Amino acid sequence: MIASLMMYLRPETAEATARYWALIRDELATRGIAAPKELSNEVEEFAVWKAEGLILSQTCGMPYRLWLHDCVTLIGTPVFGVEGCPSGYYNSVFVVRADDPRETISDFRTARFAYNQTFSQSGYAAPYAHCMAEGFWFEDRSQSHGHRNSAQTVAEGRADIAALDAVSWRLIQRYDAFADRLRVLDSTQATPCLPYIAAAGADRAATFAALRDAITQLTPKDADTLGLRGLMDIPKAAYLAVPSPPPGA
Repeated sequence: MIASLMMYLRPETAEATARYWALIRDELATRGIAAPKELSNEVEEFAVWKAEGLILSQTCGMPYRLWLHDCVTLIGTPVFGVEGCPSGYYNSVFVVRADDPRETISDFRTARFAYNQTFSQSGYAAPYAHCMAEGFWFEDRSQSHGHRNSAQTVAEGRADIAALDAVSWRLIQRYDAFADRLRVLDSTQATPCLPYIAAAGADRAATFAALRDAITQLTPKDADTLGLRGLMDIPKAAYLAVPSPPPGA
């Protein structure tokens, strides 16, 4: 069996994440569900998400709808209290250098765009839909392999614009000094937050209850560090309804 909570993990959140997992594990145990003592956050994400013994993980909306929805159990959706979004939803923010004089997203159509992964909802799919509504997509693109990396790439002038998960941006603003060199240019439409999943055939109701109760037991400090406000039941159909870029886009 395996579990991971790697999506918003960074050194400053690691201890709170470990305590959160300890609460989840205890709540799972009271419901007769065995779970590993330690998280496997270092294991490659798809190896975790597709593991037959997956007890719990968090995935991204785009991989979920493209490759995972028919082979995992959707457990629930965390509430991160993202400003301007419905409960259980989040969006992407486009960040540019604070001293860049360009004022609209269309002004950046020939700019270099930094993105974390092509299968990222917040880093690629959401900005693609947003820009296509303006009649363009970035031709000059640079892969960074992480939202923090994308933000730092822009701050250091190696790219001009990036789209960041709003929760990741909140953490970057809190912990990274280079955030002072950035400003938010625009934001995308809201989509459901990154869902919690377990292996196919998992006891969805019991796992949802364990997560819900673990969140309520977080100390105020840990809840603030993790940005967690609660847990929601957002249906599978809501995730599958979000558009994806066409292959090769």
